Amino acid sequence: MLDRTAMDRLPARPGVGYKPQHFSNILADAAPVAWLEIHAENYMGEGGRPLAQLRALAERFPLSVHGVGLSIGGEGPLDRDHLARLHRLCGWLNPASFSEHLAWSTHDAAFLNDLLPLPYTEATLARVADHIDQVQDHVGRRMLLENPSVYLDFTETNLDEIDFLTEVVKRTGCGLLLDVNNVFVSCTNRRTDPEDYIDRFPHDLVGEIHLGGHDEDRDDTGAPLLIDAHGSEVTDPVWQLYARTIRRAGPRPTLIEWDNDVPDWPVLAAEATRAARILDRVTA
Repeated sequence: MLDRTAMDRLPARPGVGYKPQHFSNILADAAPVAWLEIHAENYMGEGGRPLAQLRALAERFPLSVHGVGLSIGGEGPLDRDHLARLHRLCGWLNPASFSEHLAWSTHDAAFLNDLLPLPYTEATLARVADHIDQVQDHVGRRMLLENPSVYLDFTETNLDEIDFLTEVVKRTGCGLLLDVNNVFVSCTNRRTDPEDYIDRFPHDLVGEIHLGGHDEDRDDTGAPLLIDAHGSEVTDPVWQLYARTIRRAGPRPTLIEWDNDVPDWPVLAAEATRAARILDRVTA
């Protein structure tokens, strides 16, 4: 039976992406971090230190499982072996939340180590909804779908991104994961207004929020080009956009993502502290 309550089990406080080098720090003093996220693909093995640490953390913290390899938007069928491993992981871990990306990363038998954007068309909508139905049926729990980072628009796109996401939820019963940094990155690259995007977003469907850092570059015309890199602090414009989001959505579980050039624990904890202060100030 599909667990439709899972997205409500994370506390509406800051969490961080778990990295093994922070294990001792987290057990000693995790404040202000209230929950942790793991990438599913890092814990699909049969044993060893990674799973032992994960079991220890699961006794003390709500956990979110975030997938990066399902290729929800891929043209081919979902990988049944991957689904089986995901089902096994979620079965014994019983996470408070499970999410994936609106992206594709497979072509024929090849896996591309990236999360690539999709054209928003009726055909894509049908394929994504079908894949989400398969995932939710197989794993037995509700999935949150994350809005992507986008660097270009497809000429065949004929649906607005927010309308696309909302319709996916209507067809599948999934929830949404709102990545505020992705909004800022995509809107900057598309030359659109990130505040308007946030104002139009269906916040009642949001079960989790992500924040992360990005890299700044320039395209061939000299215009700003932002890259969703997860290797630095959250920037001030993204913090401001997050505060705007919380004013409209109310408090939500908020993750600090930092996957590259991972800092020492005090730096990551300081980012979570900033998120906690915004949550407290905006919702006071």
